[in-house]
Amino acid sequence: MAKFINTRKAVSEIEELIKNAGERLILISPYLKLSKDFKELLTYRNGKDKITTVIFGKQELNPDEMKFLQGLRFVILKYNEDLHAKCYVNDNKMVITSLNLYEFSMANNKEMGVLIDKNDPADTPLFEDAFNEVEYITATSQNFELNSTKPTYVKQENIKITKNKSNSVENKKHNGFCIRTGVEIPFNIEKPLSYDAYKRWNEYGDPDYPEKFCHFSGEPSNGDTSVNRPILNKNWKRAKEIFNL
Repeated sequence: MAKFINTRKAVSEIEELIKNAGERLILISPYLKLSKDFKELLTYRNGKDKITTVIFGKQELNPDEMKFLQGLRFVILKYNEDLHAKCYVNDNKMVITSLNLYEFSMANNKEMGVLIDKNDPADTPLFEDAFNEVEYITATSQNFELNSTKPTYVKQENIKITKNKSNSVENKKHNGFCIRTGVEIPFNIEKPLSYDAYKRWNEYGDPDYPEKFCHFSGEPSNGDTSVNRPILNKNWKRAKEIFNL
């Protein structure tokens, strides 16, 4: 059964939720200003090559925080200007709370929330209902790229297609997406990285290094794409039709 949690318990449960997360970790908080402890937890998870999606609605990052997040290869940042929800979820547990992922809130505010355990039969329907909303928020949020000067909001657009007289399908704009940042770039399976992302990738040059996005659709790939495999398997047939691969 879902459990009530106060401020201290909420912080503790979110820490454990991050530390014990498997393949899935989604952190939703309007404010993104990380404490030292949460930076350590995200670094720990990043070192295990596990993807974390962070969705936020307000942005208060100093240069050091920008540099920190840029250094985490497996963190996907998404922005939603209408976001007010606070929810933290991994494969099995979810915390819905008034607590922001914000150092001041954790140390000074009086917060409360609930802990939901998917493995508890009494909680399973609630977990699934709440996770459906998490998926909706994720899908309707914009990719967010940090560069060295200022944050950039990256709006993904659907690929526009048209049929010619011979019924072949072609792409009007030849859109593609950087497999590391999600930013829109020309479609080219031999060059699926933006220039800045390529410079970072080239430090190691591993063509099988897992990346974050599909070059064809721009959707999160959860590490299933790489320079050698820039398109998700489910999108390969459609990409072949549009780009005559």
